[in-house]
Amino acid sequence: MAPAHPADSWKTPVVWLMIAQAAMQLSFAAWMAMYNNFGVEIIGATGRDIGWQQSIREIPGLLAFTAVLWLMVVREQNLALIALFLQGFAIAATGYVPTLWGFYLTTLIMSFGFHYYETMNQSLALQWLDKRTAPVDLGRIVSVGAMAQLAAYGGVILAFSVLTISYQTAFLIAGLFTMGATIVLALLLPRYVEAVPQTKTLVMRRRYWLYYALTMLQGARRQVFVVFASFMLVSIFKFTVADIAFLFLINCCVNMVLAPRLGWLIARYGERWSLTGENVLLVVVFLGYALCASTGDTSLRWLAAILFCVDGISVTLGIAIKTYFQKIGAPEDMASQAGVAFSINHIMAVLIPVILGSVWMIAPPAVFIIGAAFACVSITLARLVPARPMPGGETVFSPQPSPAE
Repeated sequence: MAPAHPADSWKTPVVWLMIAQAAMQLSFAAWMAMYNNFGVEIIGATGRDIGWQQSIREIPGLLAFTAVLWLMVVREQNLALIALFLQGFAIAATGYVPTLWGFYLTTLIMSFGFHYYETMNQSLALQWLDKRTAPVDLGRIVSVGAMAQLAAYGGVILAFSVLTISYQTAFLIAGLFTMGATIVLALLLPRYVEAVPQTKTLVMRRRYWLYYALTMLQGARRQVFVVFASFMLVSIFKFTVADIAFLFLINCCVNMVLAPRLGWLIARYGERWSLTGENVLLVVVFLGYALCASTGDTSLRWLAAILFCVDGISVTLGIAIKTYFQKIGAPEDMASQAGVAFSINHIMAVLIPVILGSVWMIAPPAVFIIGAAFACVSITLARLVPARPMPGGETVFSPQPSPAE
């Protein structure tokens, strides 16, 4: 996969992954910063409506395994580009259908693009990146994505604090940027040869059970952050769209600096300690959210904001699940298992927003206490990851190699 000509030395798979990640994050970050305020201010959505909207957003994630079926007729890299373009198109159209059902429809289309792209992106990354340097490379890719998020959040703040443009225009600009970046990827960078032909059928393998369990719990607890933490800031503490964008912007700045270093820590200390640390941190954050939501005291406004930023930073440590699978998985399973994992991740992601949306209407703090419980279960599972994961050594219960090996 090395470039054939010195002038094309920048046209590497890692650069492709970086540009694609930036293109995805650009519009998705802007959408994330605006959707709660758009729903509340323009559509008049309630907590239950937002819960349904987020469950609808996760349906394509539940169906992510179907991406593998498209590989019978479309190459992985091409499918990733099509999905990326679809995401940008749906986000660009969001402001033009300012009704609850229109919001649901554009969310669904956007999500199909997002989840198909993410499935292919994970598969391509695990195939293209060297196992020895994958955590660091993934950290760098996350850092580039954070730069794109920084641009998106800065643009949202500028748009609503200085230029006072409409939601319609803001969604349109964000979507067009991603569509344009996708076209650049398609025209300027080459198609890379698959190192190992990928399995085109859907198979769940017993030896991957811990990877599946970690992935499912990750989907459950992340919904608490994605859906209800930001909704708490908007509905209880009255954060504006510019305020939310500013918090996301802080996350981006920190992730740009920390992501490569966190990748190095995962490579140095292993997936077991990384996943344990991530979930211990999340327990503290979720209990802090519960405290803030239980009182609604405006003096806790900035505590809630700080917890939100810490929560966002912890996402980077989640790449340890990907590198864990890269070490235990067969090379030909990268594409099929990426689809299976996304679907498993979204079993909980589809159910959690609707169920916890109803819980929110009764007792908002209970939502975050449940999130802390999910993180506690993840800590237990993380301790089952062996110090040296490998095929045949997927868990601490598997035969472990001797230090001499």
